[in-house]
Amino acid sequence: MGAEEVGRLATVTLARTGARRRGAREPAPRSGWWGRSRRRRRRRRRSRGAAARGPLLARAAEDRRRPPACRPEPSTASMIAAQLLAYYFTELKDDQVKKIDKYLYAMRLSDETLLDIMNRFKKEMKNGLSRDFNPTATVKMLPTFVRSIPDGSEKGDFIALDLGGSSFRILRVQVNHEQNQAVHMESEVYDTPENIMHGSGSQLFDHVAECLGDFMEKKKIKDKKLPVGFTFSFPCRQSRIDEAILITWTKRFKASGVEGTDVVKLLDKAIKKRGDYDANIVAVVNDTVGTMMTCGYDDQQCEVGLIIGTGTNACYMEELRHIDLVEGDEGRMCVNTEWGAFGDDGALEDIRTEFDREIDRGSLNPGKQLFEKMVSGMYLGELVRLILVKMAKEGLLFEGRITPELLTRGKFNTSDVSAIEKNKEGLHNAKEILTRLGVEPSDDDCVAVQHVCTIVSFRSANLVAATLGAILSRLRDNKGTPRLRTTVGVDGSLYKTHPQYSRRFHKTLRRLVPDCDVRFLLSESGSGKGAAMVTAVAYRLAEQHRQIEETLAHFSLTKEMLLEVKKRMRAEMELGLGKQTHDKAVVKMLPSFVRSTPDGTENGDFLALDLGGTNFRVLLVKIRSGKKRSVEMHNKIYAIPIEIMQGTGEELFDHIVSCISDFLDYMGIKGPKMPLGFTFSFPCKQTSLDAGILITWTKGFKATDCVGHDVATLLREAIKRREEFDLDVVAVVNDTVGTMMTCAYEEPTCEVGLIVGTGSNACYMEEMKNVETLEGNQGQMCINMEWGAFGDNGCLDDIRTIYDKLVDEFSLNSGKQRYEKMISGMYLGEIVRNILIDFAKRGFLFRGQISEPLKTRGLFQTKYLSQIESDRLALLQVRAILQQLGLNSTCDDSILVKTVCGVVSKRAAQLCGAGMAAVVDKIRENRGLDRLNVTVGVDGTLYKLHPQ
Repeated sequence: MGAEEVGRLATVTLARTGARRRGAREPAPRSGWWGRSRRRRRRRRRSRGAAARGPLLARAAEDRRRPPACRPEPSTASMIAAQLLAYYFTELKDDQVKKIDKYLYAMRLSDETLLDIMNRFKKEMKNGLSRDFNPTATVKMLPTFVRSIPDGSEKGDFIALDLGGSSFRILRVQVNHEQNQAVHMESEVYDTPENIMHGSGSQLFDHVAECLGDFMEKKKIKDKKLPVGFTFSFPCRQSRIDEAILITWTKRFKASGVEGTDVVKLLDKAIKKRGDYDANIVAVVNDTVGTMMTCGYDDQQCEVGLIIGTGTNACYMEELRHIDLVEGDEGRMCVNTEWGAFGDDGALEDIRTEFDREIDRGSLNPGKQLFEKMVSGMYLGELVRLILVKMAKEGLLFEGRITPELLTRGKFNTSDVSAIEKNKEGLHNAKEILTRLGVEPSDDDCVAVQHVCTIVSFRSANLVAATLGAILSRLRDNKGTPRLRTTVGVDGSLYKTHPQYSRRFHKTLRRLVPDCDVRFLLSESGSGKGAAMVTAVAYRLAEQHRQIEETLAHFSLTKEMLLEVKKRMRAEMELGLGKQTHDKAVVKMLPSFVRSTPDGTENGDFLALDLGGTNFRVLLVKIRSGKKRSVEMHNKIYAIPIEIMQGTGEELFDHIVSCISDFLDYMGIKGPKMPLGFTFSFPCKQTSLDAGILITWTKGFKATDCVGHDVATLLREAIKRREEFDLDVVAVVNDTVGTMMTCAYEEPTCEVGLIVGTGSNACYMEEMKNVETLEGNQGQMCINMEWGAFGDNGCLDDIRTIYDKLVDEFSLNSGKQRYEKMISGMYLGEIVRNILIDFAKRGFLFRGQISEPLKTRGLFQTKYLSQIESDRLALLQVRAILQQLGLNSTCDDSILVKTVCGVVSKRAAQLCGAGMAAVVDKIRENRGLDRLNVTVGVDGTLYKLHPQ
């Protein structure tokens, strides 16, 4: 090119400078920060362009003025020309971009519009999960019955089938968790011909069975009955993991007689018809679920699966309590959203274009999968073709030329869109592809077609970002966390092969959900491996479930077993009451010398002491009789330090008297000698109402020089040592007797007392004629059973578990109070802790890790059982409790911990009920009644606070 031509080009270029528009290839949103950012960048490019052009244009003008001999060498002139040509084509491209932006304005979605779509999809998800709205919901939110992602301990040999497109894949997947989670895969790909896809259902599944037989023959595994996982990538309704009833065909499949039928049964029938091999179809999953499970094996934070390929769909782990279509509310389940049908009810009409409607009219399923038709690889190429045809008809492209190829459906594919949008060779690819379609594109045409492709694929990425944003937002809300960190497993040809798609998609998603940190994990081995992983997880869970059930079955007591416990308790009661057998009896049946319950005439002011645990209570009780009976109480609670509980007897009783002194000062009544009743909640042998000889300490007490001594005398001696006040110790009673007497004051039919708290015990009114250890046959006496020792002679060994034995072995009083150790609040938490340790060792809990806190005896207090078993407590809160205890748990861990708490506390309640049945049955027999009406007075934190 000569200098004259360069000069003319420069003049043309200068004339075009004022018309310059932004040179970005990607369309800007119509509003938002991105649009503003792009305008700033445009201004900067203008200033830089002007600065760059100035010297070039001056140089060109100067060259024109020089004599020919003085003009630059051709090489210099050519360089200047090349630079100006580059600039010229940039200007040309900018004009084309502007035209296309204006023409396809409706396809460019602002962030405000995308956020609105995100909220619409959240509403659709909620409708799909609801039992009431699901029948009419377009986004079906189908339960998959996949309840857990892989945890890395899966192992075995599996077959995976992957049917979802024109090719059908079969894999053999061998998993060995002991070799760094090694997964060995062999696969074969088989074609699914068009006539099979559109034929009958029996033809389709015969074809699948034939391919499977061929694969097994090649791998020499026909003689093995391997578990099969079936990836079936079409909308299905499931009621269990090995059943899938096809709702509707998608992706060009139209095999008759399959919709409304269980595809597992159809495949099983086809396999049996052949008869040359056998297969056990364990699980059927959607390709999206398969993708999540594949990625979940490598990253256990993966809880979302996403397909952006021929079709599009997503799945995620939803809280079971939100899935109305499935019974139960504990744990999570993977929900297959089937989001391709989003908009089928008209929810997206405001953003659908004439081209979307034309695509739908020409499809195999008009009116269905409208969202999928706007975003998936099956339709993007066709969308671009329709736009190009219309623009050509209007004379905006190809100088109005329209060829038969351009008018033919399917001639412009999504792979062409990907090729045209490549950074470097995109325009070259556009020229080749358009030439193949018979048009002779100009450079303007190539630029325009490239931008059409950009707008169509960009809209797809934006829409998928909006719907995924809705899922992530729901996950964050479910977890109650201000910021979500999760992994999304992704598969699909559009996501993988389109050069710009993933970048645009991620960028839009970050803007829409800035409070979600998302890792995208590409599924390298497809959804077939995922089907195998679902099968492997199902096998793992089934085996774990079997072992867990086997272990916890030891805590399950049948009615026959409970009647046997009642019978044995009754026998022990008789031994305790008998004069000849009392000394050898373990249930001591101690006379309390309380001979009657209150009748309402009681009157006066009394002091009461209540010692039975780590806290000690002093009370002033004012009882008034007459027409307006009343009981007024004032009390103060004092702690008993562990060193006092396990020190000397003198230190213990001096501490008690010190607390009494403080209380008398507090109430201002340190003066007159007051009657005092002492509730002493430990086994005592009484010889009178005001004397009780301690038989043995329980509940963690170990004070020396007390066992074998009268506790009333020890208290009197301590009062004397204090020399501040005097009290009249009138009665020593067990806490169980105290409970019965308290309740009997309100309810005259109360003749039984029961404590189920830190410890456990019962008392009842026995006929004197049956109390052989005392003289006299007339009247009644309250018997303090001290039933906590039931079983100390081995009579409960057949129902004690290894965990009961561990708790007993490491307790302060090994071999004693065995019944109490199975039913009372002091020990239930410790039983649970030992089960959790065993389950962690066996890999059922906490990923096989036993944390230091879990090794700590007494860490898992019974109050945590009560909290965990609360009906109102969501699993999230269960996890929070375990977190407080230093136990990092998954959702599945929380379910199992809650199950363990449930079986332990249920057994405790049943055993306590069997013991009480023996007591009330004895009262009924004593009175010769067919039916007894009686009231039991109850106290104790376990009974009061445990929700079940």
